Amino acid sequence: MRIKLNSIFVDNQDKALRFYTEVLGFKKSKEIPVGEFRWLTLVSPDGHADVELSLEPNANPAAKTFQDELFRQGIPITAFEVDDIHAQYERLKQHGVAFTMEPTDAGEVSVAIFADTCGNLIQLYQPKT
Repeated sequence: MRIKLNSIFVDNQDKALRFYTEVLGFKKSKEIPVGEFRWLTLVSPDGHADVELSLEPNANPAAKTFQDELFRQGIPITAFEVDDIHAQYERLKQHGVAFTMEPTDAGEVSVAIFADTCGNLIQLYQPKT
């Protein structure tokens, strides 16, 4: 058994798709209609093609509450590894991305946290080598 999917809740699938592809650089993998929503997945151009990020609508009240509480408490919903956190920070700032934490030394990694415009905080991290 392999884990091939990481799901995050988003307040708007179209807005999320634009942000994650146009700003973060992910590539759309699947878009399958499911009722009023879509099974919408992305892949990283630098990652494994069989590991996908799913943009799940937060239409379920429990999902919305979970998402809101994580955001309110400053807890990222997921994390993405980067090779150069300072370069990514500067690139994303130029795209207007709002950071809640600038690149910060956290022991074995450097971390930064930003808002994805879809109701989530996302952590970037760079392992120290």
